[in-house]
Amino acid sequence: MLVDAHCHFDFPCFDGKREQILQDFHTQQGGGLVIPGVEAATWSRVQAVAAGDASMRYCLGIHPWFVGGHTDADLERLKSILSSRPADCVALGECGLDRLHGDLAAQRPWFEAQVDLAVELALPLVIHSVRTHDEVAAILRRRHLVAPVLVHGFAGSPEQARALTDMGCYLGVGGVITYSRARKTQRAVAEVPLERLVLETDAPDMPPEGVRKGDNRPTYLPFVFKALCGLRSEPETQIREQLLANVEALYATAWS
Repeated sequence: MLVDAHCHFDFPCFDGKREQILQDFHTQQGGGLVIPGVEAATWSRVQAVAAGDASMRYCLGIHPWFVGGHTDADLERLKSILSSRPADCVALGECGLDRLHGDLAAQRPWFEAQVDLAVELALPLVIHSVRTHDEVAAILRRRHLVAPVLVHGFAGSPEQARALTDMGCYLGVGGVITYSRARKTQRAVAEVPLERLVLETDAPDMPPEGVRKGDNRPTYLPFVFKALCGLRSEPETQIREQLLANVEALYATAWS
């Protein structure tokens, strides 16, 4: 079975389609998916969608694109929700840094505050990192985070991949690796330990090759899996089994 470790299945573009998409996903041996929260205004939507099917889990956080719309009260609300350990909430996220969207100086305090909260609550952390892998690694080192970390949608170099996986981070492998031009990231996911990788779609974004931008969905996860198998030396069965073990260890939950 395959698990989509990061899928924005709460987004309105899936309204009216979720039941059929989930049915198709399960038919393709999809075991489940995890919905990340990106802003306080939609946390309740994330929770409601995840509650609709036993195969779904979720996490809550403040995405770097949306930090400008939040106040300290939202961080307190996040802490309150996560402290109660709601059912099927498996991590804090997504949060992080993005060099291509917004102001890093404005994003950094929000990211650091959420890392600190993950440390305090001993929760797994889901990180959005765009051209900021070095900064993210430095912040994680200073915070001494013990709980598992997912750097989702990884698109960095082999050197950055090794630096993150040496710290114990998991890397989210998505549609990027299906493109022939993504040689750097392909080398990275080919070389790091298989035990540090999980699959994701980041749907509706990050589509695999041949899928129109904005049309990505969990049912395309097998495309990513096939591309990963083409890059790795291990047998397909071993890769499939290890990926499931990884995502279950990351989120401390079971789909098998």
